[in-house]
Parts: sequence; structure tokens; C-alpha cells
Amino acid sequence: MREETYAIEARGLVKRFGKTTALAGVDLTARGGTVLGLLGPNGAGKTTAVRILATLLRPDGGEARVCGYSVEHDAYQVRQLIGLTGQYASVDEGLSGTNNLIMIGRLLGLSRADARARAAELLERFELTDAAGRIVKTYSGGMRRRLDLAASLVSRPRVLYLDEPTTGLDPHSRNEVWGMIRGLVADGTTVLLTTQYLDEADHLAHDIAVIDHGQVIATGTPDELKAGAGRQVLEVTPADRTDLSEVAAVLSARLSGDPVTSAESGRVTIQVDDGRQMPEIVRELDDRGIELAEFTLRKASLDEVFLALTGHTAEDTTPAAATGKAARRQRVRSAR
Repeated sequence: MREETYAIEARGLVKRFGKTTALAGVDLTARGGTVLGLLGPNGAGKTTAVRILATLLRPDGGEARVCGYSVEHDAYQVRQLIGLTGQYASVDEGLSGTNNLIMIGRLLGLSRADARARAAELLERFELTDAAGRIVKTYSGGMRRRLDLAASLVSRPRVLYLDEPTTGLDPHSRNEVWGMIRGLVADGTTVLLTTQYLDEADHLAHDIAVIDHGQVIATGTPDELKAGAGRQVLEVTPADRTDLSEVAAVLSARLSGDPVTSAESGRVTIQVDDGRQMPEIVRELDDRGIELAEFTLRKASLDEVFLALTGHTAEDTTPAAATGKAARRQRVRSAR
């Protein structure tokens, strides 16, 4: 059987900065024309992995290939195939949108006419034509991010690295960027997306690698990771908020998890191992005269999966968050 060829393939990547190990044997694969979400908190090693794959850093161990080319030995060929958008817009704020893209095209070796044509094409694609002649410092955050994406596409890359591309954007601008990414993938571009926004990975990624403290601790599709969490989540909202404590007591007695009560939402949430217990819970609540506004059993969210895998949320990078991490990693590996 012929071995599958990946657009991105990394095996055992190691990178150290002095006494700090940023990557401790990272494996990654991305199929062509898909989005690979690299999910983890700040400091997990995501950007270091991207910089290695973009030939900006040399690994201390392991190997990586992009479209079959080694990032170490075939760096020139790799650079012809990739585009990169970092966490912050890298365009020149003193130039217009058009002149930014023309400048990049000329640096890439395009003729003046070809660079201008490519700039006009990308500005139209990213809905920036009306602002093309304006100085970039007058753009909104979402417009700058779209121009930054356009800049990374001047060379028509087969592989695009997006390193936390929606950091700092408002919800509307984030949705605009998401739409642009979907369009790129529909045209056949492979995207490596790093993010600490779990809903972003859920919406965009075909496959996800969860990285924490320089190690990949879980991989799979969003649905596979949710199913692999091994639990569903029950949400119970009583019609009368004064019943919240009694609902929590019933769930605590019936289920093995610890209920979480939100006075703000008027809801009690608890993890569930066995959905067959639901009818008994409903009957007991009814026997107690508790009227329900909502009773929902759902899959775990990616936020809950990440918490289960790492012991902390994607935003929590405090030392206390690492407590129990090694045991959880061992449990994840044993379950593979």
C-alpha cells in the first residue's frame, strides 16, 4: 500500500532555547487542501513549530517536510511553496493597500505589471478594493488582518501558516477572516492554523493537534476529540432559579461528576458517563416539584476537552495549571 503524502509532515521536532525546551518531540501531519488546527495556550510551542516549518528556525532534533521538501535541506524550495501570516499585521502602515501588495510582488520577482495585477486581484478577493488607495494606518483591525492575509498570498502558496490570525479582532472581523480561510481551503490551499480560541478550531479545522508545554497530547478531528473525552455534558435549567441548589444536589447524588452552578445563567452543568440515567433524573426532579426550563444532554465542547486533557483552560498558563499534567498525558497516550 502506497504511503500517504502529506502537505505538512513533522516527526519528533525538538527545539531548545537555553535551558527551556520549547518543543519536546512534536509530530504533526496535514493533508493537502485541509486545515490543521494547532491548539494550545500561549507558550505551548505553537509559534516555535510554525517558525521551524517556515524555515525561520532550525530544529535541534527531528525532521519536517513541506510538500515533500525538507525544511532544513530544501529550504529554498519550501519558501517558494509557503505563505505566513503572524499574530500581528506585518504590512507597512505608511503605504496604501495597493502599494503594500505591489511592493511584496516586486520583492518576489514579479514584473511591475504583474505585481499590480496581482494586487488588484487580491484586493478584490478580500473586499478591500474601495480602500485600496488609502494609507493602511487608517484601516480597521479587521481590514489590516485581511490585507495581511492578502500579502501572504501574493506568491500563490500551496501551504499557508496562520499564527493566531484573529488575535485582538472583534467578533465581526473574526467571522470575516474565517470566511476568507474557508475560501482559501476550497481553492486547494493547505492551512496550518495556530489558535488558542477553541471555537475557532472547532469551526475551521478538519484535524486538530492539541499541544501543551511543547508536546502534542492529543490528535483527531474535532468530533473525535469530543468523543474521546469519554463524557457527555448535562445542562439543567430550572424554571425557578431558587431551585438551583436542589437541582445541583440531585445531580450530585445521581452522577459521579461535580455539578457546576451558574447563578448568572440559572443553569447547572455536570459531566455524564451514562446517558441511561437521564429518565431517572427527570422523574426525581418532577417528584420534587421542580419545573424545568431546559434539560439538555450534549457532546463535550472543545473547551471541555482541552480542560480534560491538560487540567487547565486554553487561556490559563499559570504554574498551578500544570498540576497533574503528566498523569493526564499518560492517560491520553494510553487511550490512543
